[in-house]
Amino acid sequence: MSARLTLNTGFNAGAIDARIFGGFLEHLGRAVYGGVYDPKSPHSDERGFRRDVLRALARMRMPVVRYPGGNYVSAYDWRDTVGPRAQRPRRPDYAWQSIETNQFGIGEFMTWCEALGTGPFLAVNLGTGDAADAARLVEYCNLPRGTRWSDLRAEHGQANPYAVKLWGLGNELDGPWQAGHVPAAEYARRAFQASFLMKQLDSSIETVAAGSSGRGMPTYLSWDREVLETCWDTIDYISAHRYSSNAAKDSAAYLAEGVEIDRVLEDYAAVIGYVRGLKRSNKRVYLAFDEWNVWYRARHGEHTRGAWREAPPLLEEAYNLEDALVCAQYLTAFLRRADLVKIACLAQIVNVIAPVLTKRDALLLQTIYHPFVMFAEAARGISLTPRIESPEYSAGARGSVPVLDAAASFDGESGVLSVFLVNRESERPLTVDVRLEDRRVMGKVSVQLLGGGALQQQNDWDAPERVVPREGRVEQGDSACRVEVPAPGLAVLQLPTTTR
Repeated sequence: MSARLTLNTGFNAGAIDARIFGGFLEHLGRAVYGGVYDPKSPHSDERGFRRDVLRALARMRMPVVRYPGGNYVSAYDWRDTVGPRAQRPRRPDYAWQSIETNQFGIGEFMTWCEALGTGPFLAVNLGTGDAADAARLVEYCNLPRGTRWSDLRAEHGQANPYAVKLWGLGNELDGPWQAGHVPAAEYARRAFQASFLMKQLDSSIETVAAGSSGRGMPTYLSWDREVLETCWDTIDYISAHRYSSNAAKDSAAYLAEGVEIDRVLEDYAAVIGYVRGLKRSNKRVYLAFDEWNVWYRARHGEHTRGAWREAPPLLEEAYNLEDALVCAQYLTAFLRRADLVKIACLAQIVNVIAPVLTKRDALLLQTIYHPFVMFAEAARGISLTPRIESPEYSAGARGSVPVLDAAASFDGESGVLSVFLVNRESERPLTVDVRLEDRRVMGKVSVQLLGGGALQQQNDWDAPERVVPREGRVEQGDSACRVEVPAPGLAVLQLPTTTR
């Protein structure tokens, strides 16, 4: 079985924003306590940060990490999380029915971001909170000393501003499960007021309005349209969320999940374009896909309710090969739509629906960790528009779907052209011919492969390297190369090139 991919650097979707490789850390289950922060672990430093977790996450090259939620943020009071730890109150977390000790708060998160080498993406509470309180948090984080809340930050040991540039305006307030759930018109009013006040304090920040929490919502896109119409002049992004599932046990359809991801991106391009046209605006608003992942095994019942315990094990999904290939298709979709998607956050990063799992004295890299690292290490420069010629396969409930899913990037400084290939077919390897129309291959092409074999194979504590990348072989010519992609599997090629 064979396919062809043709690339020309003159046909592209523009610059890739590295923030598409962002992450998400919520006060949920063991994500924070026992995950990134565990003073009792032998792997932790003097601040309580897990060194092994920091090393694993560093390979993911996340430019931003969204925090502190998620559902958690809609009843969150940031003032509980600052100042001397001994004076911070213990609070019930209504979202996940857990006890929050507030021993890891804003200051600790900022220090952790610095240790990881990432930037903070802070969400404000617009569920039970209001615009004035959101502005107070910006004052606390970003203003120089000389005002009430900036002086409080200095009293807490941080004289210089944290200078947080990216801010989320609440979370999933279209959902009836959310504290402070309201109709679109009310949320839009809150978001407009909050973004306006926040930018009055610091005009350099960017804000993300909360879009629909999923394509299955009855208000999908109508919510987004109303929020965009109201907030257009004060926001920079609108968010999208999606969690993929193979609850139907239809792996052929599940491996074609990229078709649905593409459709979501088309939907948002359309609604953003509609509002821009309606307003006759020269301004651009972009998409922040700030929650995405596979999540369905640990989504109900005891997996989501903490029984009022501290850091209970919640949403601890175990991932397999087909999940990893679905995650790869999220990333190919984001790359192809570099003109639209400027931020994306894998939800989440440690223990909770996460690529990294921890025990007190050990760490496990799940299957979904590897495609993220493979993409983040290779994608640079501009996103090329691929011309794909592919056979199709019977994708269960999704009908007939192309076997090959692909994206590509080109780094003009180094001349390296990177190609990302997903074989959705589970039975037959796919031979892909990659052809370059305006570049020549100069030097050895490198290939990393992931996959092949049983769809349900996974990494676990007994076999932590069952699914890991391996070096592949490639046939290369002057302006082309050929690679065999495992069934099913992922191949990432890096081609050193020069002009023809």
